[in-house]
Amino acid sequence: MSDFWLSCGHHLTDRDAGGWLLVTDEFLKAYLARPELTAPPEACAVERALHAALLAEPRAPIGSDEIAAIGDADARENWRLMVGFRDQLVRHQTLEAAYLDLIRRKVGDTPPLFLNQLVHVILRNVLDGCDDPFVVRAAELFFRPQRMTMYNEALIAADEETIAGTNPAPLSPLVSMLGIPAGDQIDILTDDNAPSYWSRSDLFDMALDLSVGRRGVAALGEAVERWVKHILSIDVSVEPLSEMRDVPLTWYVGLDAEGTRIGDALWRGAELDETTRRRVIALFRLTIGNPDPNAASIGDDPVYLILAMTADKVLRMKPQNLLTGLPATRLAAIT
Repeated sequence: MSDFWLSCGHHLTDRDAGGWLLVTDEFLKAYLARPELTAPPEACAVERALHAALLAEPRAPIGSDEIAAIGDADARENWRLMVGFRDQLVRHQTLEAAYLDLIRRKVGDTPPLFLNQLVHVILRNVLDGCDDPFVVRAAELFFRPQRMTMYNEALIAADEETIAGTNPAPLSPLVSMLGIPAGDQIDILTDDNAPSYWSRSDLFDMALDLSVGRRGVAALGEAVERWVKHILSIDVSVEPLSEMRDVPLTWYVGLDAEGTRIGDALWRGAELDETTRRRVIALFRLTIGNPDPNAASIGDDPVYLILAMTADKVLRMKPQNLLTGLPATRLAAIT
């Protein structure tokens, strides 16, 4: 089985009996290697001592007075955020439990970067053993913003960070259209090049076709099924739909801020203009196979999932919405 997403640090974790990722000292130490926390030559003695102390004992308690004693203001803020996040992790036995607690408390001041890193490593656990590169590439949408574009009558998602270079020289029509810098090669994932995904997975340089009726949308639906099953222990079936006409939104979940806004408008009975309709990337019908007996009742009605891009054609998926928006109470029971 091919390994992938080595950069998420999953090799630094262990699993508990239920298959969740244990918070290990090795995983905590990886944050100390981040450039924001590596003490530069001009760093004060307090910052250097703090870094050394946590390398020796990554769970050591750190008081606010110790952070306040750091001379550089930017360094103080970086350490405040990092130690706060570290404390969130060590309060819980597993990374999944720490993540669920964060989203239940509306994240607080946790930097989006840290939240996305948690989703990254948890998804690596969710997808362990998956041999379909389309599903794994689709799962990148959970934690990496995508730039959307039409190319050869197909709706293409390419990694936003990967295409944010500065060299304007194009390598191909797709590269030119997305503004990808020379030296960065992005290919659209196909059956022919799919085997190469595994060796390129940490480059995030393969685009995904999310056109209606094509494999990318179905792969995203499978990633959603696996995500919900792993964290909420609920079997769900996620079916892609081709259009939004005559969809009874008895229960819906926006998979991003724009999708939520569109769902809210439809719930109120508003008519969507053509511009808004074009922002919808995917629509899914989710049905629950073994619903929590204590869940809110929605009868036999399915849950509709709406994924949409912003006006500037960027897709920022919020996977936490799947866990807080479904009619299940298991989330509240997890600590």
